[in-house]
Formats: sequence, structure tokens, C-alpha cells
Amino acid sequence: MMVSFFDQFASPSFLGIPLIAIAIALPWVLFPTPPARWVNNRLITVQTWFINRFTNQLMLPLNVGGHKWALLLASLMIFLITINMLGLLPYTFTPTTQLSLNMGLAVPLWLATVIIGMRNQPTVALGHLLPEGTPIPLIPVLIIIETISLFIRPLALGVRLTANLTAGHLLIQLIATAVFVLLPMMPTVAILTAAVLFLLTLLEVAVAMIQAYVFVLLLSLYLQENV
Repeated sequence: MMVSFFDQFASPSFLGIPLIAIAIALPWVLFPTPPARWVNNRLITVQTWFINRFTNQLMLPLNVGGHKWALLLASLMIFLITINMLGLLPYTFTPTTQLSLNMGLAVPLWLATVIIGMRNQPTVALGHLLPEGTPIPLIPVLIIIETISLFIRPLALGVRLTANLTAGHLLIQLIATAVFVLLPMMPTVAILTAAVLFLLTLLEVAVAMIQAYVFVLLLSLYLQENV
């Protein structure tokens, strides 16, 4: 029986038990734990510098009220980057290719930003549904459009992350299959295809990091509108 290209996105199971929980929890085991000494090693230093730079950049446009989200957003960023990068290794499973997981992250966080806006500044939050200076005949139409766009935000977050990672994994598998097929028939073409595969893998590493950053950045922008 031939294996489908989409079988790599099926949730792994052992004895009928889904292993997606292990795939989600495993990245936290790989993070180095800061020691109790005053001087850290190089790995801890680089990790701390990266987290501090990212958190400062993310919290720059937010006011003091939004800084409470710094720990949550930084942890989510590191979590997504680690999962995406581990999913590029052979014989691994990428949980972020599952739309259900991405929507499970996007919907509660987006809803939290909306609830914060409705609780702290309901007038300003509702004012985003109607741009200033709108002609009176267009008011009902614009309210409907802005409301739909508001509720589409979590769907866009989840679908964007899922689609980019899924497309990258599929391209890598398709080109790798082409390399194995062409190698005995046309070695020169196979070598050129392997070079393209190498470049695509580097691009996918960048995409894995960028998509995690975009996911968290958009959440911070939604938070900025409501705090």
C-alpha cells in the first residue's frame, strides 16, 4: 500500500493512544534550566539575551497594562519556535500542522484581548467597529464588515500557521521524493534537485521561526487595540 504525502500530518498513536500530548510537552524538556550560580554558561546567556530582546521589542508599543502579557507571549513564542524546529527533523511530528491545536491557541488568546477591551474601555473597543467620518448610509454595512473581520482574526491566526508549515513540509517531501526517483536515472538533475532541497530546507527553518513570531506579534497588536 502506498503511503500518502499527507500521512505525515496524521497524529501519531501507540496502542491506540494519541501521542500528540508527548509531542507538545517534549520541547519544554529540552530547554536548559538556569543554574543557581551567579555566572551562567554560554547557552543560558544566549537564551536569556534572546528572550529579553524579543520581550522588549514586543512590549514596546504596549502601555503598562499590556506588560502583564510579557511572560505569556514570550513563552508562547519559544514554544512555537521549538515545536516548529523539531518538526523539521526526520521521523518527527509537528503538532502545529494540526489546525485544531493552532485554533486552540488562537481563539482563547484572541478572546482574552477582546474581553479586556470590553471590560476596560468598552467605548473605544466598540468604536473600532465604525471608522470615524463614515457616511450615514454606509454605517450598517461597515459595522457588519468590521464585526466579521473581528471574528475572522483567530481563524486567520490558526490557518496562517497551519498552511505555511503544511505547505513547507509537503514541498520538502515532494522534492526529496523527486531526488530519490531521479538519482538512478539522471544523477546530474538529482544533484541539482538536492541543492534546491537544501535551500528549501534553510527557507523552511526561517519560515518556522518567522511564523511563530508573526503569530505572537499579531496577538500583541490585537492586545494593543484593547489596552
